[in-house]
Amino acid sequence: MNQKIIKLVVLDFDGTLGNTYEIITKTMMKTLSTLNLESRTAEQCSKMIGLPLKQCFKELVDISDEIAEKCAETYRELFEELNKKGLVKLFPHVIETLQEIKARKIKIAIASSRNRSSLLRYAEDLNLKGLVDYIVGADDVEQAKPNPEPVDKILDFYSFAPNESMVVGDTKYDVLMGKNAGSCTCGVTYGNGTLDELLEAGSDFIIDDFEGLLGLL
Repeated sequence: MNQKIIKLVVLDFDGTLGNTYEIITKTMMKTLSTLNLESRTAEQCSKMIGLPLKQCFKELVDISDEIAEKCAETYRELFEELNKKGLVKLFPHVIETLQEIKARKIKIAIASSRNRSSLLRYAEDLNLKGLVDYIVGADDVEQAKPNPEPVDKILDFYSFAPNESMVVGDTKYDVLMGKNAGSCTCGVTYGNGTLDELLEAGSDFIIDDFEGLLGLL
């Protein structure tokens, strides 16, 4: 890769910035139960994190598009019920690291399979609003991860070249999205994906703590 100076960091949210493992897996399992579908474990559910909801449920259980859409609707309703303020916490060193990135005049964006309203709510609750410059949710694009559209949208907004950006995430879907966009990629090992999955997807860098990002920029 013809590496340039990084001007933009594109961050995943779930499993990268926010520790949402418990509420996501709990909501997915409750969705399956509510709709009388075959049950899945929290570990099985966690492997789907990063995908759009409809696709997530289609890969989790053998169901039609119609039922998958119903799963997505039910999930959103249940998530609103379960998502109490303060339940989701940021991972260690997120705020301090983002402050330092901001101080270096590097743009910070979020690209997530979560919908925009949910991302904005978390940005408010977790004090990210003043640190994140641009947000792309699942409902802001036609094609979600691992398609490059979320990253392409952000690059177009800032008129940056792909190799002036770094995509950071905890799953293979984040890494593949970045690679498909032509960006540099960094996998984090403390989230929902595994080290092997991140390496297999071709992540350029691997960090075990979010603050490790500073050494790459």
